[in-house]
Amino acid sequence: MKKLMIVILLMAGYGVASAQNDAISKFFAKYQNDESFSQVTVSSKMFSLFTNMEVETAEDQEVLDAISKIKGLRILAKEDARNARELYKEAFSLIPMKDYEELMTVRDKDQDMKFLIKDDGKGKISELIMVMGGNDDFMVMTLYGEIDLKQVSRLGKKMDIEGLDKLENIDKKKN
Repeated sequence: MKKLMIVILLMAGYGVASAQNDAISKFFAKYQNDESFSQVTVSSKMFSLFTNMEVETAEDQEVLDAISKIKGLRILAKEDARNARELYKEAFSLIPMKDYEELMTVRDKDQDMKFLIKDDGKGKISELIMVMGGNDDFMVMTLYGEIDLKQVSRLGKKMDIEGLDKLENIDKKKN
């Protein structure tokens, strides 16, 4: 009976931990079949394939090392969206803010962009969420695994993922 109770408690604990990531998953699930949205999903397998590449510089090796710790990337975007501001608000309404810390806010012309992180309590970031909404465009992105923000910024530049390049300004904003 004790073993059964322990298993139930462990499963409940896992359910609570995974439910936190499910907040954004619900948003993705709601719009994944809507053809007006663009959707990108990159699995941990894809990131692990990157690590087999040959590199020429130490900086490239650092990026590959950081990539090897990423478990997944998901992006949902909509261009020419008349309801972009509403989508922005809806995405935020699903994020359990008690579990995330606002890392950075960027306001650029008609766009608002927020970066939120979840850390494991030991100083390691386990998830990065970026939500962007403007007059016409909307995007939500979640990156999860063991995350090094500086390396993610470099990766964002190399993969041309809008918004991730803003992370390189974090150190500048802290000073």
